[in-house]
Amino acid sequence: MQLLDRFLKYVSYDTQSAEESGTFPSTDKQRVLLEALRDEMIALGMTEVTMDRNGYVMGSIPATKGCETAPVIGFIAHVDTSPDMSGANVKPRIIECYDGEDILLNSALTMRVAEFPELAFFKGHTLIHTDGTTLLGADDKAGVAEIMTAAEELLAHPEIAHGKIRIGFTPDEEVGRGVDYFDVAAFGADFAYTVDGGMEGELEYENFNAASAKIDIRGRNVHPGYAKNKMINAIEVAAELQRLLPAAERPEHTEGYEGFYHCVGIRGTVEEAQLSYIIRDHDADRFEKRKVFLWSCVDLLKQQYGEEVLTLTLKDQYYNMRKMVEPHPQVIDKALRAMEQADVKPLVRPIRGGTDGARLSFMGLPCPNLFTGGMNFHGKFEYCSLNTMRKAQQVVVNLARLWAE
Repeated sequence: MQLLDRFLKYVSYDTQSAEESGTFPSTDKQRVLLEALRDEMIALGMTEVTMDRNGYVMGSIPATKGCETAPVIGFIAHVDTSPDMSGANVKPRIIECYDGEDILLNSALTMRVAEFPELAFFKGHTLIHTDGTTLLGADDKAGVAEIMTAAEELLAHPEIAHGKIRIGFTPDEEVGRGVDYFDVAAFGADFAYTVDGGMEGELEYENFNAASAKIDIRGRNVHPGYAKNKMINAIEVAAELQRLLPAAERPEHTEGYEGFYHCVGIRGTVEEAQLSYIIRDHDADRFEKRKVFLWSCVDLLKQQYGEEVLTLTLKDQYYNMRKMVEPHPQVIDKALRAMEQADVKPLVRPIRGGTDGARLSFMGLPCPNLFTGGMNFHGKFEYCSLNTMRKAQQVVVNLARLWAE
């Protein structure tokens, strides 16, 4: 199957994960695509194909003759799409030889180069974009399609020497639980790569340290005509907490290695309110200081309104994988060579986010992240370059070969 056809097929599945779900995977609809991938892997001729009760799909491409002792290398991608926007009834649109101008998504919505300057890089490419009503799903179905098409190429061309290759597909990456039950020993790779990045050439082995925070606020509702010195408006307390956090340290004002506090959800009445935050920083010390600062903000408001009014629940989510990847420089060196051989200029930079690979690296499987060609993830302006997708596919093939040398 051609790469484009495969990608369009995968994005037709609604695989949106759900933050508040108590099941794993968080939505049953993710299993539908995972089952389809399992069946496709078997049809392609992969061996050791499994799908466990948690939905993880794994399979092998056996080593070619003479390469049986080469390191076992894994390639991993996630099937779920972000809870931030609907992934149902995706209607991709294709532009052949993009002219570098603004893109009309629908009669009411235009993706403008002035607002998304990275579009200029893709002039002349074939672009796949949304119709402006859903996300596209390139995060990470582009990665899934690239891995599967590379696997098909390796299986069809035994003259490409390679060691044993392991393929893995995961659910629930977008809600931070993608590898909660991933069996690293069963996967059996020495090293792996997630194919879950964006811009052409991205090679990422640094990511945020990450935590989530929920602040529950219990107000006191009194008739507003008689509320003086009695009412505690939970909405106002929530707003006051938000104002205590530094405005310059929000995602929209940060870049590179700069961390942030990000309010991702708020709901409330006078009687009760809840704030949801994510906290991010590449530096471990600054990450810890951010958490301490949030605690101090909550404690300050407790002094003002009462100990029982605010409850903070703070949980670490994942950590910077650099610590676990740097002791294995060959993982990065081979990725750089694989990109150069695919005529890709490497862009080594920190991830302003996280991947399954970050947690896998701390589970004993060093796992940097490779580009996919998808851009503007999680929203209606998402798009993907087919030209870059083909290069990502070639990088996977090149890595399989390089690890056997």
